[in-house]
Amino acid sequence: MINNSNKFNWLLVFVFAISLRTSAQNTLHPTSSEYEYPTDVKVAEKLEQWRDQKFGILIHWGIYAVPGIVESWSINNEDWINRKDTTQSYEDYKKWYWGLSEKFNPQGFDPSQWADAAEKAGMKYVVFTTKHHDGFNMYDTQFADYKISNGPFKNHPKADVAKYVFDAFREKDMMIGAYYSKPDWHSQYYWWDYRATPDRNVNYDIRKHPWRWNQYVQFTHNQLNEITSNYGDIDILWLDGGWVRPKSTVNEEVLSWGAPIPDFDQQIDMPIVAEMVRENQEGILIVDRTVHGPFENYRTPEQGIPSEMSSDPWESCITLGGAWGYVPNDKFKPSRKVIHLLIEIVAKGGNLLLGVGPTADGLFVPEQVSRLEEIGKWLEVNGDGIYNTRAIENFQDGKLYFTQGKAKELYALLPLEENEELEDTISWSLNPPKKGSKIIILGENKSLKWKTEDGKTVVTVPKNLREKLANSPAIVIRYISE
Repeated sequence: MINNSNKFNWLLVFVFAISLRTSAQNTLHPTSSEYEYPTDVKVAEKLEQWRDQKFGILIHWGIYAVPGIVESWSINNEDWINRKDTTQSYEDYKKWYWGLSEKFNPQGFDPSQWADAAEKAGMKYVVFTTKHHDGFNMYDTQFADYKISNGPFKNHPKADVAKYVFDAFREKDMMIGAYYSKPDWHSQYYWWDYRATPDRNVNYDIRKHPWRWNQYVQFTHNQLNEITSNYGDIDILWLDGGWVRPKSTVNEEVLSWGAPIPDFDQQIDMPIVAEMVRENQEGILIVDRTVHGPFENYRTPEQGIPSEMSSDPWESCITLGGAWGYVPNDKFKPSRKVIHLLIEIVAKGGNLLLGVGPTADGLFVPEQVSRLEEIGKWLEVNGDGIYNTRAIENFQDGKLYFTQGKAKELYALLPLEENEELEDTISWSLNPPKKGSKIIILGENKSLKWKTEDGKTVVTVPKNLREKLANSPAIVIRYISE
């Protein structure tokens, strides 16, 4: 084992390397004719409810928070992972990483703080990691001992962490999503100690060891049954680890990840999973990420935004900082940047799922909380242009983005950079206002003067209003279109 000082330095380097890889391995998959809108009426209703929410929080929390490193990936052994310390064996590193469970004792765990911060941010749903790829369970599963409720935290009254997270967000009337990793690198049915662990995939040939894989499939079904039976109403089952899939579904997108592809199916029988969880939770959305078809109820591009608008349901998952989980001295995006991301994503037909990672003690740091509060203050005034809207074909005109409300009203959203002066007129050529339409800036009741000539709409912004809105991250104009 390397000493603690060298280990900490190495971890910082590793986090940086992982952040670069995350960018390179962006799952920015476009929607296409492969998308299948759900035929189950209850699922379709839930999907449209989810599309109204627009803004959610993704919480990665696990043993990786103890040293403040990237979640799970450092125990993978693919070529793109570069470890600074070449004297430590891979097996020793895995033992060290998995042994972090003995140090994970979040006595400050306060899910109400998370839910309060999310509510103040204007978020409407949560996705919480019940288990990441490393196999450490953040709920009291009866099918594995490697869990938060079986370590130093086991006697805490909130040891069944997922229960208290979901309860805290339900109290805020938010939709509840359970993240679950299809691969489990701690399971002997997935990474079998008899074999080496060369990459992210199952480390034995399923065709030669069908019993072992069938045990893994049953283990996965058992856990998903627990999560959707014992933890109250669940709206979303968010399945990660897209390499666990039928071989027939491997496409160019999957190949672009650069990960090895086994010459056999690596699937968990999603039709059975879907039937089971929907018996437990009527209408639950299933998001089998990147596996296009009936069990990917919405698409999930990662760390970026598709270039075009899509009428198919989708969600960009993007981190507030540079990492999904907690990393010391992380650099958080300015609230203005997040608001601009939200505007573009919603105008293109998507939702924003913002990743925020708690510390090892179970709290958001003050800077995370303040960023979320700033976003929420903007949404308090301008949320009508975001929530319950849908994208339109002409979603952008220069710097302006457009959304449409359910009463067919239009919103023109203008992002503003820091220190950018709001000009005395705002103009656009697409989506002209209806003759006699009242045009206002959200938060202001006074109608603005406007005219449309030669196909161009020009709205006049009075000086006093420009001064009042000088520091706004964005302004939103509402009007009725022709």
